[in-house]
Amino acid sequence: MANGKPVKSSYKVKPLDVITVMMDRPRYENEIIPEDIPLTIVYEDPYLMVVNKPAGLVVHPGHGNYHGTLVNALAWHMKDNPDYDANDPHVGLVHRIDKDTSGLLVIAKTPDAKTNLGLQFFNKTTKRKYRALVWGIVEQNEGTIIGNIARNPRDRMQMAVMADPTVGKHAVTHYRVLERLGYVTLVECILETGRTHQIRVHMKHIGHVLFNDERYGGHEILKGTHFSKYKQFVNNCFDTCPRQALHAMTLGFVHPVTGEEMHFTSELPDDMTRLIEKWRGYISNRELE
Repeated sequence: MANGKPVKSSYKVKPLDVITVMMDRPRYENEIIPEDIPLTIVYEDPYLMVVNKPAGLVVHPGHGNYHGTLVNALAWHMKDNPDYDANDPHVGLVHRIDKDTSGLLVIAKTPDAKTNLGLQFFNKTTKRKYRALVWGIVEQNEGTIIGNIARNPRDRMQMAVMADPTVGKHAVTHYRVLERLGYVTLVECILETGRTHQIRVHMKHIGHVLFNDERYGGHEILKGTHFSKYKQFVNNCFDTCPRQALHAMTLGFVHPVTGEEMHFTSELPDDMTRLIEKWRGYISNRELE
């Protein structure tokens, strides 16, 4: 526009003209749009709620993805909450799990609850147990993996355990074998720390990549035979659980207001349940080999 009036692109600007340009405002990174996305709420009171996140749901907007996330859903759910801070880009998030990991998350509904819960995670007093199906037979019945985690210098999309103990963030994962199933193992992983991709990276570090974890190579047939029936079976397993086989199953913390010990458990989702049943069937049906 020139002098408040629309003009053609061929208009020649004159001295003292006032030029107005209309542009789409870019969306601010911290701007959260409430969206009516269904939530599976396991528990809720005036101070917090516990949700069971399905696999495939991104937790937080970013990298051009501003819609359809857990945070958008939380913003909608809490928009009438008098303690809801519309300027909080995390909308009560205290911790996160990966997009293709399912399971439990605690959400703070007040600033004080968020501070209290955040300190519990920082002080490592929360209880977090995961179920994972990993490639290979884990020989030790239980163990502890200690290794600093940082961005993989050879692949910025991955995290990795650092050989140099001065690099990365301290990370500790405890694991326990639940069931050995041919060429895979069902394990329980207990987080002492909560680093990005921690279980996925630590299990790969000891030679047991999570089943169908594409980012870390678990979407390939890493163990087993070369027979076509076996390959067909594994590919069918990939289709059954088309994401890394990891579920945040147990979550425990102290209620930030009442001081009560809170403990929640989420059943394995259908895709992981069917995947494990397929491998159990494989054990009793060795003619696949």
